[in-house]
Amino acid sequence: MCFAIHSLQAGGMERVMSELLKYFATKEQYRVHLILYGIKRDIFYQIPGNIIIYKPDFAFDNSKRLISTLKTVAFLRKTIKKINPVSVLSFGEMWNNMILLSLLGTKIPVYVSDRAQPDKSLGKVHDKLRKLLYPKAKGVIAQTSQAEAIFKAMYAQSNFKVIGNPIRQIHAREMERKNQIVMVGRLIRSKQQDKLIEIFARLKSPDWKLVLVGYDHLKQQNQKNWETLAQKLGVADRVIFAGKQEDVEHYYLSSKIFAFTSASEGFPNVIGEAMSASLPVVAFDCIAGPGDLVTDGQTGYLVALNDKATFGDKLQYLIDHPDQAEAMGKNGKSFISRFDLDYICAEFENFIVPN
Repeated sequence: MCFAIHSLQAGGMERVMSELLKYFATKEQYRVHLILYGIKRDIFYQIPGNIIIYKPDFAFDNSKRLISTLKTVAFLRKTIKKINPVSVLSFGEMWNNMILLSLLGTKIPVYVSDRAQPDKSLGKVHDKLRKLLYPKAKGVIAQTSQAEAIFKAMYAQSNFKVIGNPIRQIHAREMERKNQIVMVGRLIRSKQQDKLIEIFARLKSPDWKLVLVGYDHLKQQNQKNWETLAQKLGVADRVIFAGKQEDVEHYYLSSKIFAFTSASEGFPNVIGEAMSASLPVVAFDCIAGPGDLVTDGQTGYLVALNDKATFGDKLQYLIDHPDQAEAMGKNGKSFISRFDLDYICAEFENFIVPN
């Protein structure tokens, strides 16, 4: 089996790939190969020692993107043909194009999965490439039913499969829950933590804190600006920038509400993890993912995208009605068990491994 991804840094897509690698590595019938070929090739998630890892012996130079891309395509073709796997699983929008391009003319089956907002444009070139190349994939994995419908309209591909992400089951610890709202996500503009800071500043709950778990990414350097925003709004002492954390569970289990202001998603693992930790969720109903996880009024609230007033009202309601918030959290933990890690990994196995 061959798995291909451009990054194994801290992130939702990367975590899912790491879980799949662990699952397949435990099975004696598979020899597992991982190709890590993006710009940054350091590994954040623990990978089993019996996995064979390949990295290009050259750096991907963004200033010479065309040359780097051609060298990478040649590396992928040579490496995957040498492995000669029964199938390849590739994650990552435009990176899937690179895998499919590299294997044109071979008979090696490739399964691809976009892991971001399904209708997001990647630019004219990559959008065109996807329309040309995705029909050549052996199969396309969508993370949500909404994503599947969008993909079916976009690609002349007949073999689709909806497989949600495996959600880590988070077990209770002897830990006090504080008057604390938590959001987990990289500090990038599409996650819109700045909007959450603005919403939090309007709440009538001076004894509550907002904890933002995540780090600057994509060269955006947002934390400094958002710290300035919190100071300007008079809540700098109650907005905590926790940075990158290996023990994210601590923040789920020590908080009372999970807030998610992202404007676009593929499948937001952190919502599932928060629900597994018995947190009620307030989320913008963006494309795609929150609507497949949060049942409005039962496990939390779905709010029209960028409706900050309603988002704030829902947070205030949960703060003012702790019994209802606790009940929603329990409902969420029960619901999210259907995304059990072994079950989801087996779904991948059944789809990508030839009978």
